Amino acid sequence: QVQLVESGGGLVQAGGSLRLSCAASGLPFSRYVMGWIRQAPGKEREFVAAIGYRGSSTYYADSVKGRFTISRDNAKNTVYLQMNSLKPEETAVYYCAAYLSDGFPTGNVDDYDVWGQGTQVTVSS
Repeated sequence: QVQLVESGGGLVQAGGSLRLSCAASGLPFSRYVMGWIRQAPGKEREFVAAIGYRGSSTYYADSVKGRFTISRDNAKNTVYLQMNSLKPEETAVYYCAAYLSDGFPTGNVDDYDVWGQGTQVTVSS
């Protein structure tokens, strides 16, 4: 059974930091592009960051460049998202997602076909 399980969400003040984790099971993790996508209430899903299967390629939404860092540990089947200088408008459910590829990671949400259940991130002003 394929599973992506996110953790690390919570409540943080504006300007603060959080680190999200996503543990994968039931899939050949090191062959998958891993990404983080968020969805705020009443809004569409929004791509945040992605990392290639080896971890050497990353891709970020312009809105998070320089503040967020995505990384992965293929030995632990885990991907991380370090989020710094958080803003209230970044309050959302953050989803871990994946797709099978050895190519450069994409920011197209529709490419991702494996999804976690999401973790809530709330940034207070």
